[in-house]
Amino acid sequence: MTEFRGVIPPVVVAEHEDGSFDAESYQRGLDRMIQAGVHGIFALGSSGEGAFATPARREEILRATNEVVAGRVPVLAGVIDTQTDRVIEHIKQAEAIGVDGIVATAPFYALGGMPQIERHFRQLHDATELPIFAYDIPVCVHVKLPPALLMKLGQDGVITGVKDSSGDDVSFRFLLQDNERAGHPLSLLTGHEVVVDGAYLGGADGSVPGLANVDPTGYVRQWNAYVAGDWETVRKEQDRLADLMRIVMVPSSTTGFGAGVGSFKTALKVLGIFESNQMPEPVSKLLPAEEEGIAQVLRQVGLLD
Repeated sequence: MTEFRGVIPPVVVAEHEDGSFDAESYQRGLDRMIQAGVHGIFALGSSGEGAFATPARREEILRATNEVVAGRVPVLAGVIDTQTDRVIEHIKQAEAIGVDGIVATAPFYALGGMPQIERHFRQLHDATELPIFAYDIPVCVHVKLPPALLMKLGQDGVITGVKDSSGDDVSFRFLLQDNERAGHPLSLLTGHEVVVDGAYLGGADGSVPGLANVDPTGYVRQWNAYVAGDWETVRKEQDRLADLMRIVMVPSSTTGFGAGVGSFKTALKVLGIFESNQMPEPVSKLLPAEEEGIAQVLRQVGLLD
């Protein structure tokens, strides 16, 4: 059984100025993270444009991911879509390409209650033998996955773990406690770059930080300190990473996804890893002045001379 723990970055997608997939830049980013010691790769997550990608682009990204990773670490694939049948189609595509696990949100757009969400995850489980992570991201799907439901699905073997991007640290702490008391059936990963230290203190199994695209070494260093029980280093590393996360506050021309993932792509461009900071339509890439502001933050935290 594949172990999903440690630092598992959600990979951002490199694109040429014309919007086509930039395989060379994408490979540089992946190789850089794996060489830094990350413990897995999450393709087609929110940072990886999984909710926007056409089936052809999804296949392009997943095949490129598997070719570059080449079994060095496990690969999780996002299968984010509105309803069950569409998600299962994505699962079948991911299975054919050969990923190690999948990450699915609750169904969205046609919103339902908890019985429908539970049925959704059970049907996904029936459709695949791949491990399933429930992706808790209410800001995008407009429903919060409660700890009680997640524990029920975990204890029944329906899901393997949870990727928590809920922003609800109280709920996540309760989930960590409930999981431990139940014998740890779930692998619990935090998706919040700035409070990873708190998640580790509560007993999280790892992190899925988009910022690790920019500084994978910092997050691996923090994880190693956590495993060693060196809490002072965990805290100090988190403070430095929190300062780095301020790159997402630089943009003024856009907000939300454009500012967050746009800042990650722009930082990778400044660092010479990505050719371009192009974003998927209709999101605009960040402006030259914003690029310079991000470069200043990179200098302040020691990532750029």
